[in-house]
Amino acid sequence: MKRYLGHKKILRIYIDTLDKYNGHPLFEEILKEVKSEQLAGATVFKAVAGLGAFTEMRSFKVWAMAQELPLIVEIIDDEEKIRSFIEHIDGMIDNGLITVIDTEVIKYKHENFNTEAN
Repeated sequence: MKRYLGHKKILRIYIDTLDKYNGHPLFEEILKEVKSEQLAGATVFKAVAGLGAFTEMRSFKVWAMAQELPLIVEIIDDEEKIRSFIEHIDGMIDNGLITVIDTEVIKYKHENFNTEAN
């Protein structure tokens, strides 16, 4: 499958684990929108620690019931789709940072599953 090769954009959305949208975790709601808008895919990274806009240190604490840790939702796709998606989810994000950078996809492997018996 070669449709993802070439120059693309990386969208990074920096949020926290405790961020919500309509009562659900924000990162899950963003992933649902990625799927509904048919973007190539997304990955969510959870950080061990971070220092954000409010200059508060957020790090993993064994004794804490709820962990407020930094998350990064990363999406790679064509520029037009990325720009459109940013507008689409803008109202979902109260606090966060959104960045877009250039990338070049060198190789994309996708195993083709054949349901027919050979």
